[in-house]
Amino acid sequence: MQDTRRALVEAATEAFAEQGVFTASLVEITRRAGQRNRGAVHYHFGSREGLLVAVLEQHAGFLAEREGQLLARARATPEDDLEAVLEAVVRPAVELAETGRSGRQYLVIIGELVEEYDRLDADVDEALRGTGGYAVFELLEQRLPDLDEALRNERLALVTGFILRSVADRARAAESADPGRAQLPTERFVRNLLSMAAAMANAPTVDA
Repeated sequence: MQDTRRALVEAATEAFAEQGVFTASLVEITRRAGQRNRGAVHYHFGSREGLLVAVLEQHAGFLAEREGQLLARARATPEDDLEAVLEAVVRPAVELAETGRSGRQYLVIIGELVEEYDRLDADVDEALRGTGGYAVFELLEQRLPDLDEALRNERLALVTGFILRSVADRARAAESADPGRAQLPTERFVRNLLSMAAAMANAPTVDA
């Protein structure tokens, strides 16, 4: 039973990252997990949302712990210090990506959910909160320039997507036989990504 659940979660992590959380086929996930019963997902998890919750629970504890540590440090910095807050997103993401393929795929999924937060089922939203990211973004929101709600939400979504995709792309290149351009050492990559993300978050206000 547990082996079947584990196989389904692993297959779902892969499929959700490749095809999208809301579009990946549950039948295809079942096939990838080596299950013949087409209703295996519903039997073990109840629904697509139940399966997604199980996927999110894989690395939620790690992210919550690391983000919590860095968030506590960020709260002690000046009120206009965006980089200190963003570090609580960037550094745990880089560390998770470097654990392997599952970590990288997980970040792709998180990135999609952040952009589609208004579509999330209550249980999925609760699981996403379990990663600790919401507390980080509450502090980041307080330190952003004075923006209207629509622009603030857009900026937070774009900055988050930029961070997570950058980290996932770096991890993907490290796994590839042909990684393309040379990659920066980890710490320099982190510092550069922080600087770029802070500049995006603190960009001049857009009128109209």
